[in-house]
Amino acid sequence: MSNHKKNTSSHLGIKKRIKFFFKVNWYKTLYFNFKMLPFKQAKILPFYFYGKVKFSSLRGTVEIKAPIKRAMIGFGQKFEQMSVSKGIGELFLDGTLVFKGHAHFGKDVFLYVKKEAYCEFGFMGCLGSDVKLLCTNRIIIGNWTGIGYESQVIDTNSHTMINSKTGERHPISAPIELGDYNAVSNRVSIMSNTKTPDNCVIASNSLCNKDYTKLGSKILIGGLPAKLIKRDFVRDWESEKEDLLRYKRVKL
Repeated sequence: MSNHKKNTSSHLGIKKRIKFFFKVNWYKTLYFNFKMLPFKQAKILPFYFYGKVKFSSLRGTVEIKAPIKRAMIGFGQKFEQMSVSKGIGELFLDGTLVFKGHAHFGKDVFLYVKKEAYCEFGFMGCLGSDVKLLCTNRIIIGNWTGIGYESQVIDTNSHTMINSKTGERHPISAPIELGDYNAVSNRVSIMSNTKTPDNCVIASNSLCNKDYTKLGSKILIGGLPAKLIKRDFVRDWESEKEDLLRYKRVKL
């Protein structure tokens, strides 16, 4: 490589780092890491926050059950086509939030974990922009499982429902468990009692509210409520993995 090319490459690298530096919300990044993690982990800065984000509550706990790396978990991270944020990103954490590795939250995500609730993200778990996740009971997001933009994952009815004849009370909340390699399209509602198998694709504008694991893996489901649409239907993860690891994981 010529000196000119080396200098140009070096200049572009510096420019990219400066641009990245100003995208990070350093106050929220430093505050969250040192408040929520042991000092040995916090000093590495595994959590990075980007843009405007509100911490409504940080009375819960955070655990990282994986090797600690800088910027391995991003909140408000840009990895979709939209580049403008509404500035409504919010984190309410009174329960337990666990990460099994790198995870990525897009712009304007609302993440709520109630007291005594448990929420877990597998390796490369992802919430797209404008996603709302409300965990009052238990929510598990599998490895490589991504939730498309403007979707919602909610494990509660929020209000008590009863049988008007018998007076029987229906449960307010129930766990949600999404398997590994789930591709959830945009504007999908995933409600309490939802359980999906590995390698499940969920069509846009669907409502999921039951156990789909009995259908087996490698399926496409969708509709209101969601039902089996096609078997032997999977996202080609192997062809995308290299790009996903390159563009979603922050390397410093």
